[in-house]
Amino acid sequence: MASLSKKKTARLKRKKRIRKKVSGTAQRPRLTVFRSARHIYAQVIDDTQGRTLVSVSTLEKDLKAQVESKGKIDSAVMAGKMIGERALSQGIERVVFDRNGFRYHGRVKAISDSAREAGLKF
Repeated sequence: MASLSKKKTARLKRKKRIRKKVSGTAQRPRLTVFRSARHIYAQVIDDTQGRTLVSVSTLEKDLKAQVESKGKIDSAVMAGKMIGERALSQGIERVVFDRNGFRYHGRVKAISDSAREAGLKF
């Protein structure tokens, strides 16, 4: 980690601290969010089996077409709505939220709020 920036190193330390406490089970999988400079990714993961149950990304064709002219927060809202709908269609109603070391504001907050509005319970 010596070559990483201070900002990224701090995020990875926060991520480790969070992951010690947060784990997804079959009854309550983990909703994890990763945000890059341009895109946002969300996955619902069952850590006991090590499987991704549902995923969404702003790079997907159906979401990318809607997001092209929108801002980053609007695209995160759409991704959150889509992850909520996909999870409910798979029979997943309750999740634990893993912000992946990112601060809970902006796009991370937008994706979690819209997933709640779609019907997921945190």
